[in-house]
Amino acid sequence: MYTFLKEAAAVKPAARQLDWYEMEFYAFVHFGPNTFTGREWGQGDEPEAVFHPQKLDCGQWVDTIRRAGMKGMVLTVKHHDGFCLWPSKYTEHSVKNSPVRRDVVREASEACRKGKIKFGIYLSPWDMNSELYGTEAYNDYFCNQLEELLTEYGELFYVWFDNACGEGLGGKKQKYDFKRYIEMIRKYQPNAVIFNDFGPDVRWCGNEAGTPRHAEWAVVPSELCTFSPVQTGAGPMAGEGDLSFLYNTCQSLGTQENIMYSKGLTFTPTEINMSIRPGWFWHEEEEPHSLDRLFDTYVTSVGANCCFHLNIPPNRDGLIDERDVRRLMELKELLDHEFGRRIPASVRKLEEAWPTQPRYEIEFDQPCNDFKYIILREDIAKGQRVESFQIEAETEDGNKFPFYQGTTIGNCRICRLADPFEGQNPLTREIESCTKRLFVKVTSARDEVFMKSIEVC
Repeated sequence: MYTFLKEAAAVKPAARQLDWYEMEFYAFVHFGPNTFTGREWGQGDEPEAVFHPQKLDCGQWVDTIRRAGMKGMVLTVKHHDGFCLWPSKYTEHSVKNSPVRRDVVREASEACRKGKIKFGIYLSPWDMNSELYGTEAYNDYFCNQLEELLTEYGELFYVWFDNACGEGLGGKKQKYDFKRYIEMIRKYQPNAVIFNDFGPDVRWCGNEAGTPRHAEWAVVPSELCTFSPVQTGAGPMAGEGDLSFLYNTCQSLGTQENIMYSKGLTFTPTEINMSIRPGWFWHEEEEPHSLDRLFDTYVTSVGANCCFHLNIPPNRDGLIDERDVRRLMELKELLDHEFGRRIPASVRKLEEAWPTQPRYEIEFDQPCNDFKYIILREDIAKGQRVESFQIEAETEDGNKFPFYQGTTIGNCRICRLADPFEGQNPLTREIESCTKRLFVKVTSARDEVFMKSIEVC
């Protein structure tokens, strides 16, 4: 098992995955016929005339996204209804036959470049409009459309696929040729990250509610991420069982009891995605989620070895709803308030520790009690290794007490601290003096730990 754990510790991200981690927080934009019909999933038979935004302004989308602190935008260029936001030459069910007659994909990509954020696309494999759906010819059709998008709209940072696979015309279902799609993306957009339930670059978290796992590993069994490159040999118990039960909803992905049955491991991190509203498309009666919920999701996604993909759906005018704009600006203000200031402190690695159980001392320039977060980052270019850690405080009067216990770290772990005595019996001693030092101790790791940074907010 020890040899296999060292192999697991050496599973590394590709350059495009490291670039994706740097994005941290980016926007989803669901916009199409559903915006006007009030549906979440269209039927594919909506007339093109239903799509008629009167004030369409992709610049307003990008300005909102940029001011909210997000670094990119992924546009739903075609949802399950098959309606294309670009004038595809392979279908009549597109903007070219709508009252708008504008290439929304081009306007969105150009607005992103002008606003200095990155641009990506979501092209739904499911298509309820195409007569080819459910036949091998549909994969040709899909690849033709994918090639248009990959070659005519500049650089893409992201190509996003879901695995929705319902019925098309006549009750037919489709077998998607994802390997072919992936090869085409690598050919035309080699730096683009590909999202899919099963890899190759980023996977689904298992829900659309912004709910994280208790421990989020980017190093996961190839039995789940079948499109991702395998970087290790088999686990010590690979011949004693199987992992056929794995799906993205599993809570133990990447943990030791899981990986030891694997025939090989991949580096495939997860994205947490949710909408700012209950629905993915705009509905007038819906309100944005509370500020607390959005902030908590940021902390448990960006701050838990994931990235946060937040959907912001334009309204029927083709603009981001002012209610959503206000909530996004509130979120940006709160993020700046909570994480925009670093408390001066020196960090040093203590020499007496074991390589897999290092200890780090954080000494404040001035003793204080006004810190709220400790932000930890592993150097994941060398692999994800930490399985558990704890944080301890030492006060001016020499007392020590535990402050926080955590599991994985990965790219970023935001440790939200709380008074360890809060809510206890009033006779319990309270913290009376300021904190002089904090200690971060890794309690379990798969190999020597390489920390990139430790900061206090």
